[in-house]
Amino acid sequence: MDLTDINTVKRVLSRHGFTFSKSLGQNFITDPSVCPKMAELCGVTSDAGVIEIGPGCGVLTVELAKRAAKVVTIELDARLLPVLAETLDGCRNVEVLHADALKTDLAALIQERFRGMPVYICANLPYYITSPVIMYLLQSRLPVENITVMVQKEAAERLCAKVGERESGAVTVAVDYYAQAEELFSVDRDSFTPAPKVDSKVIRLTPREAPPVAIADEKRFFAVVRAAFSQRRKTAVNGLSSGLSLPKEQVTAALTAAGLPVNVRAETLSMAQLATLTECLGNRQ
Repeated sequence: MDLTDINTVKRVLSRHGFTFSKSLGQNFITDPSVCPKMAELCGVTSDAGVIEIGPGCGVLTVELAKRAAKVVTIELDARLLPVLAETLDGCRNVEVLHADALKTDLAALIQERFRGMPVYICANLPYYITSPVIMYLLQSRLPVENITVMVQKEAAERLCAKVGERESGAVTVAVDYYAQAEELFSVDRDSFTPAPKVDSKVIRLTPREAPPVAIADEKRFFAVVRAAFSQRRKTAVNGLSSGLSLPKEQVTAALTAAGLPVNVRAETLSMAQLATLTECLGNRQ
């Protein structure tokens, strides 16, 4: 069954009474070159396992199943379960879980389903849950080789930006803290049905063995990072004062103690500078 042929896909979906849900960000890939390339670049091998999130009609799942020892794919939409039962018929190394990935204990799943195997995560993520899913995967510190995902182009560029450059944001800092991020290739909007309004990119996140800076209190650090970036068009003082409910004088003193200009903008700060600033802010509370 050719799952990149739009007429084939429509017939399968029609048989099961399936209609696309805008609220779930459902756009199925119909460009035949995308999923094989994505599965290949994620690096999965024949002795490894893969977790996929949001399989859609199974086009990426099939490519992963060709390369991996086992694939566990997690689908939230119950309406797609009979569709996947048909499209994945014959893929004996695939297990479909009806679950919310954000509410799934993935560490336990890895231990139960992939004992002793190297594990990869590969997914075409719905745009509306891109950041929550990526942060959940990284913060869980899962024992995975890498996380290869397709996301909206703008999100990819923000996730893979260098900390301290104009394009960076709070999520850039968070991703760089946990992983090394790289862009792999672009995917045109016409590669999907229905076609979204934006282009996409495939990125790969390789978890770090240790963060690039030593942080005593991660929760505090990320609170400072979120506050610093909360008012991007203004200086960091404004965001930090508002986001942390601190007097501007106190924030200014912390910036000075950290060796930073009082008019500095968050996107110009390095990871190390943000860590130092967190310490100085903590010393003044």
